[in-house]
Amino acid sequence: MLALVLVTAMKNADNMLKQIIRAVDTSGDGKIQYEEFRVFVETAERQLLALFRSIDRDQDGRLNKEELHAAFQRAGLAVPKRRLAGFFDEIDMNRDGYISFDEWRDFLLFMPADHNGSALEAALSYYSSIVTVNAEGDSLVSEDTLEGLGYFVAGAVSGGVSRTATAPLDRLKVYLLVNTKASAPVALAAAKHGHPIVAIRDASKPIADAVASLWKAGGLRNFFAGETHSGNGLNVVKIMPESAIRFGSYEASKRFLAVYEGHGDPAQISTVSKFVAGGMGGMTAQFCVYPVDTLKFRLQCETVQGGLKGNALLIRTAQTMWADGGLRAAYRGLGLGLIGMFPYSAIDIGTFEFLKKSYTRSMARYYGIHEEDATPGNIATAILGATSGALGATVVYPLNVLRTRLQTQGTAMHPPTYTGIADVARKTIQNEGVRGLYKGLTPNILKVAPALSITWVCYENMKRILGLH
Repeated sequence: MLALVLVTAMKNADNMLKQIIRAVDTSGDGKIQYEEFRVFVETAERQLLALFRSIDRDQDGRLNKEELHAAFQRAGLAVPKRRLAGFFDEIDMNRDGYISFDEWRDFLLFMPADHNGSALEAALSYYSSIVTVNAEGDSLVSEDTLEGLGYFVAGAVSGGVSRTATAPLDRLKVYLLVNTKASAPVALAAAKHGHPIVAIRDASKPIADAVASLWKAGGLRNFFAGETHSGNGLNVVKIMPESAIRFGSYEASKRFLAVYEGHGDPAQISTVSKFVAGGMGGMTAQFCVYPVDTLKFRLQCETVQGGLKGNALLIRTAQTMWADGGLRAAYRGLGLGLIGMFPYSAIDIGTFEFLKKSYTRSMARYYGIHEEDATPGNIATAILGATSGALGATVVYPLNVLRTRLQTQGTAMHPPTYTGIADVARKTIQNEGVRGLYKGLTPNILKVAPALSITWVCYENMKRILGLH
């Protein structure tokens, strides 16, 4: 009868079932006799009672979460609060906020006795082994699927919030990098003649001129060009799926690489794998939303004083782009985009994860807690996100300039046309020097730093809200 109960309740935990039967069947005849079962239960109950009393510091005959947490700390076991809460709730069958000895014994009765390390560690390991099996014995695998979808949702929300907040800076960046007129000579001359203040003023003049020109062309709304007449439309239409795909693909890549490394735990993959996963997530997202990206850039470059506005401009820009080469025009510069996106996304996400891991390890060591409970707060997350994003954007910025000029060629603001990657690179350096490859870098950094700060803060908070780990 006992064997039948065990097989029914734990049919997906074969190894544990074999251990239990081996422990009860002391005669080794493959059968569990009543006397064997009675001895096993009495022995297990004595051991569990001793462990229960060692945890019950106030000796009131029941355990609360604080006592359980203190017991794990005394045993030198750093356990995440989330996991400890799950362990407690699983044992607290009547949900009264306490664990009685009966509940403790009934749950841990078949915990293997031949464990290495402390009894508490064995109890937690036993819990981890059976929580994936429900009362009917079915494995609860659907949570992985729901968690995977959750990363897409978290990415979409964080991307939409971030892009809306920084859209004007993106508009200013595009205006500067498609403007092919050289602007550095005056500032350089002032610097050479010993006038640093004048040099700084002249160096900032292109940005001031760009702001004035954009305002004159359409006021505040023009700083959100690349959107529909209703406001922050096209940018959000682009960034929400892009951010969702980027983060979702990143998490999926981590799981794949964890299996490839042989341990199956995405949280334990190597630093190199994290960078690779970040790059793969970025490339996947870039490919999926590239036509919308091209349309946005072309729309920004068709927004001029006295021209069409809103949805009329959007429709005409889309028609012109399609007439210019159809799908091929929509994916113009894709090679550069993917080449640039891999290192950018790898550096951004990989650096953020590396900095976050270093931070949590340091805090966990300092406070003597588990790393999962030492995650950075919003301010620290914002600083880490700004640092990683600015680094990634700076490294790949020249590729971003060339790609954007390929995408926007033949528009009102960028009339030159190119035959390909080599042609746009040659003409850019020939007309503007190497500095032309970094045109618009300042507003780009000013946009990327707060944008990535907002993105990472939103993403980390959304993960907490959705219960993703």
